[in-house]
Amino acid sequence: MTFNSENILEIEQIPSVYESNNKNLRFVSKDLINGVKIVHNDTDYVVGNLALSEGISPHKNINSSPEELDYKILLKTGLLLSFHKIGNPITLTTGFPFSTFQLYKDQAREMLVGAHILEFDTATFSNGGKKKIVAEVDSAFVMPEAVSCALALRKQGTAKGNFFVISLGYGTFEAILSTEGGLVQRSSVSTFGLRYAIKLLEAELSKTYYLDLKNEHQLDTAFRNSFIFLNRKRVDLTEIKGKVLRQYYEDIVSPALRKAFDDNDFAKSNIMYLAGGGAMYPELNECFQKEFEGIVEVKIPEDAVYLAAKGYCFNSLMSNGGDKGRAMGLDIGNSSTIICTFKVEC
Repeated sequence: MTFNSENILEIEQIPSVYESNNKNLRFVSKDLINGVKIVHNDTDYVVGNLALSEGISPHKNINSSPEELDYKILLKTGLLLSFHKIGNPITLTTGFPFSTFQLYKDQAREMLVGAHILEFDTATFSNGGKKKIVAEVDSAFVMPEAVSCALALRKQGTAKGNFFVISLGYGTFEAILSTEGGLVQRSSVSTFGLRYAIKLLEAELSKTYYLDLKNEHQLDTAFRNSFIFLNRKRVDLTEIKGKVLRQYYEDIVSPALRKAFDDNDFAKSNIMYLAGGGAMYPELNECFQKEFEGIVEVKIPEDAVYLAAKGYCFNSLMSNGGDKGRAMGLDIGNSSTIICTFKVEC
């Protein structure tokens, strides 16, 4: 199957947070993606951006199982947003880190296939009220996140031959050596993600400031923005952010890579691609550049944050015989949930 410029991928992204909310919210957002209020087991939940604007303490568990509430709510949200783009039936691919893939893959696949009744409130962005739709997933696939990143790199023509993939996620850091024949299983590694650095940041701030019950997502947002408001004062986090990111690399990333990759692996490839939200931090990029100077070329694709979701979508397309109008990729991440579909001309 050939993938060319006509296969345009569309991305929608929301923060992976939710909170129960029984308030009558009317015209509080401009559209569906910013105004998701979904019903699960007779309880209303605000999700994503709406949870951040209307919630008190929106949250999500880390590396949730398919049976947990937050996974189910974010799954329903992803299906809702994709349904309004591609309709039924849906070919869906999603994934998990290596650390939980074997544990959850069968459970997730069984949950995904079938009819999903989605009840949501349109009053958040329109004159309407609650509506119900049925999203029909006729086939579903589950794959490791890092493998999906490699698939996206290949299918988009960004990479070929042998190359390393480093996925820097919030909950999990992963690395693989990808070859044209598949991944080198021995080289795969899965360990602590950027959350480790966020916890270091929290510990440092707690020495000087009262954090006023800031939840994990609020700290993650402050970390990405490089500032936080504490006691009505703007606190610049640039210096401490660089410090904890370098510590995270030295404590977690570098030792894991030394254990995973040997000289034979580096003889097979001289290119390393960084993916995931962590690829956007210059401080981490500098650490990679310094350690691997003269060994491999470290590259950051423009779509580094979306590679897993794109790979999932490509897998759906390959699995359904090339029907772009049915293919969907869903990356339920610990920080963001990303929905990927193909742009279909009407």
